Amino acid sequence: MLSSNLRSLLWLLSLNGAVIAQEDVISSDDFFYGHSDPVYPTPELTEAGPWAAAVAKARNLVGQLSIEEKVNLTGGVTSSTGCSGFVPGIERVGFPGLCLADAGQGVRNTDYVHSWPSGIHVGASWNKDLTRQRAEFLGHEARTKGVNVLLGPCIGPIGRVVEGGRNWEGFSIDPYLSGGLVYETVSGVQSAGVITSTKHFIAQEQETHRLQTSSGALVESVSSNVDDKTIHELYLWPFAEAVRAGTGNIMCSFNRLNNSYACQNSKGLNGLLKGELGFQGWVVSDWGAQMSGVASALAGLDVAMPSGDGKWGGNLTLAVNNGSVPESQLDNMATRILASWFQMKQDQPDYPAPGFGMPADLAAPHEVVDARNPKARVTLFDGAAEGHVLVKNVNGALPLESAKMKLISMFGYSAKAPNRNNQELKKDGEFFTAWSMGTSSANNTELNKAFFGDLNLSTSAIAPNGTLVSGGGSGATAQNLISAPYDALVAQAYEDGTALFWDFESGSPLVNPTSDACIVVGNAWAAEGYDRPALRDDFTDGLINNVADQCANTIVVFHNAGVRLVDTFVDHPNVTAIIFAHLPGQESGKALISLLYGKTNPSGRLPYTVARNESDYGSLEKPDKTLAPDMYQAFPQSNFTEGVFIDYRHFDAQNITPRYEFGFGLSYTTFQYSNLAVSKTGTAVGPYPTGPVVEGGHADLWEIIANVTAQVSNVGDRDGKEVAQLYVGIPGEGVPVKQLRGFNKPSIKAGETVCITFGLTRRDLSVWDVDAQKWLLQEGTYSISVGRSSRDLPLIGTLDI
Repeated sequence: MLSSNLRSLLWLLSLNGAVIAQEDVISSDDFFYGHSDPVYPTPELTEAGPWAAAVAKARNLVGQLSIEEKVNLTGGVTSSTGCSGFVPGIERVGFPGLCLADAGQGVRNTDYVHSWPSGIHVGASWNKDLTRQRAEFLGHEARTKGVNVLLGPCIGPIGRVVEGGRNWEGFSIDPYLSGGLVYETVSGVQSAGVITSTKHFIAQEQETHRLQTSSGALVESVSSNVDDKTIHELYLWPFAEAVRAGTGNIMCSFNRLNNSYACQNSKGLNGLLKGELGFQGWVVSDWGAQMSGVASALAGLDVAMPSGDGKWGGNLTLAVNNGSVPESQLDNMATRILASWFQMKQDQPDYPAPGFGMPADLAAPHEVVDARNPKARVTLFDGAAEGHVLVKNVNGALPLESAKMKLISMFGYSAKAPNRNNQELKKDGEFFTAWSMGTSSANNTELNKAFFGDLNLSTSAIAPNGTLVSGGGSGATAQNLISAPYDALVAQAYEDGTALFWDFESGSPLVNPTSDACIVVGNAWAAEGYDRPALRDDFTDGLINNVADQCANTIVVFHNAGVRLVDTFVDHPNVTAIIFAHLPGQESGKALISLLYGKTNPSGRLPYTVARNESDYGSLEKPDKTLAPDMYQAFPQSNFTEGVFIDYRHFDAQNITPRYEFGFGLSYTTFQYSNLAVSKTGTAVGPYPTGPVVEGGHADLWEIIANVTAQVSNVGDRDGKEVAQLYVGIPGEGVPVKQLRGFNKPSIKAGETVCITFGLTRRDLSVWDVDAQKWLLQEGTYSISVGRSSRDLPLIGTLDI
């Protein structure tokens, strides 16, 4: 492996900065042969552990199928339902098929479901218990609708590219935070019997060049060139947590991984996923991401979506019959599909028929299948509230006091609900309608053009036509109800007898000088198919400064689908408060007003770093874009030469002071930390794990080696929730200064103290050894830091291994 990694590193470095003549443009994929190590064959399923009974049942059923029937399982078909994809049934053996439906934030493009907070919002809550509750309700709604496979959660992209168009679907830029929340999400959704399709595997970190061109000169999807150590310590980390939680499905991505397409990358699928992580489920392609026939079958792809026609189907039958694909490999594929069906007990008679509550056309007469559980209301509200992050609050500007609010002025396009929240007919040239893809507040024409890879299109940084409760694309929620900030403020003002002025259109409105508070609500838009054009926009910044020039108490709120910079107005003396409201789902307005008036105490924390300037992010602000003439114009490259040094790890390594650091957030009360204690558990440890490979990796990777305890006191006058964070500094060269390795969110009453305990596992303290191909626990002194954020860590200790 050493020679392979050295070769890859030299190759990556050779790509940087070269000036190439047009005649040297690479025209054949052969140039990249060997950049991704081959791993064959696909590991077999094991009849042991939690999946033992399901695998045995699946093997028995597969033994009754013909080659043609097994092949039919491996490709999607058109159905009469509104499911995003459909695996055909085999009636004679009692298998009804599988309905696959978007997405990680809840069932999309249907009626009678809730609009839940998006991934970035869940990440900002830093709340594992709340994440689990959300997931259980997501699973319930999907099951009620006859969904077998919910196409989420999303943990890739992790957020390497700051302007990434799909960062909002995932939880956090940090693999530990993302991993902790995806574990709870997979566990919760699958507790309802619904298979999670954890996506996108792996290293699809930008939308630019995500698709192979379909017309004109052939341009392949971008290649994410990632070294072995980085992929393990950063991008694979949360997938290991999803597999450990038992995810029944993994979706492979559009991109190339080290110049081999992810859905036919044997190192990724056979080696990392089904080998190292012991994944027991099946791999489905993203829609259209299958790029070969025999090669993808041998590399570990199990199901092609939306169809297997062309590359599989009859051609896969032919390949099995002529020996190009062993029948044992086809059996492996079919067994994995059916094992997940048995594992989630979808074979039981009480599971709804596939797509039962997913009408193909909501405008046509259809049966009402109401999946909304009234008990979900508390979780919907708490989820919306806890994902808001208060980052500025000057002199107690918040919370607002009802008795003192005689007049409030509200401004900004993101304060009101969009003018339409309804299914519509497609217009000429449209592939998607606005409601179905979450673009009612944005520009649906823009999404339709950009979705399939138009790199010449100028896109918008904001959604100017109303408030945001989710981002756009296949990960959007189904808006069956929206509480917009303005609607909720009207209700509050009515109760308080407060006068309201508002202007949701002008960028330079007049402001009544007697306003007790001015609330400016903007947003930062992002969607599948294209990356964001910027981290700020002139219109919104101008609006904020214009209002602040006229109003001494200006409160800024952003519904942001990613990082949003604030330095053009943050130091304005009249900007008294700033809230990153993210993407709260349907309870958006109610949650915001509850926070503004102090009925709910803010407890969100940033799941990313907010810089002072774009340049602080270095080369990772924008996606890699390759246009002719260029040596790689037909094979765009994205070189992950920064390794694990993204977001706060980058800021720490480069000694850059952020505007708001990772993990930061304010409360209406004050918490103090004391009494740090670090103790080893006595678990015998060697340098490498020796346990059997179970779901997620070697079993002993999750053995707790040390415990860290600390006391957190609420010394303020309000009850509140604090996010206590643990960071570890691992000894050695070329490692981050510190890495998140624990978080806990207790609710603490005013005047009370609680004890927080963090368990550190072998995996938490290890680095990836590229020579041994195992996690290495080194001897040495580990720094232990506990506190409020990645840069506010009052408790410091050490752990000696």
